[in-house]
Amino acid sequence: TDSIRYAKRIQEAIFPPEELVKKLLPNSFILFKPRDIVSGDFYWVEQIENKILFSAVDCTGHGVPGAFMSIVGYNLLNDAVNEHKLKTPGPILDFLNKGVSNTLRQEEEHSKVKDGMDISLCALENGILEFAGAENPLYLIRNNELQIIQGDKHSIGIFLGEEIKQFTNNEIKTQKDDVLYIFSDGYADQFGGTNGKKFKYTQLRNFLVSIHAKPMAEQKQLLENKFETWKGNLEQVDDILVIGVRI
Repeated sequence: TDSIRYAKRIQEAIFPPEELVKKLLPNSFILFKPRDIVSGDFYWVEQIENKILFSAVDCTGHGVPGAFMSIVGYNLLNDAVNEHKLKTPGPILDFLNKGVSNTLRQEEEHSKVKDGMDISLCALENGILEFAGAENPLYLIRNNELQIIQGDKHSIGIFLGEEIKQFTNNEIKTQKDDVLYIFSDGYADQFGGTNGKKFKYTQLRNFLVSIHAKPMAEQKQLLENKFETWKGNLEQVDDILVIGVRI
């Protein structure tokens, strides 16, 4: 346990520092609750020229295996933008897809690693929002109405016998007071309530609509309170990550 607690310090050290997040996304919150000491979910924030990129990533598994995958994913995202100068979400996910496969040697017949990651990746520049997703969507609330911008229905990670699939780059013109949410599946998959059932995405969407006009720090607290109330005495089933950004 001591070694895993130390590993948590190493994992937290690679996450974007709070000062950077506040500087690049001043009107935002990040709700991050690992299930175990270390996490398979991670968040990533970076600036390339005038473009601000931010991402919510859900690696296969949680705990130590998930945390190992998070290091692979984090390094590849940094390589994509800093070394290869990619700044468009779709091509970044394509790079990540190949990078995860190569790192884990997934195309080799003897490879036993079938893990990957689901991801929502956003980029903001000059009133334009770009989004690409692997399995995970983007929620956009505008004029009290929630829009779902779907990600592609395949994860990051190429498995033996599969073709390399390209990721779609979506482009949206933003409006003042648009609120964006990206997340992993942990919040919606939490069991709880009076009947011990999953929270589910419908309830998450309705709750986000009901709180989206409130200050971002208050939204984070309300989401955390809602989660803890729903969970009750049951165990947390997965890592939790929800990112909210107001334009």
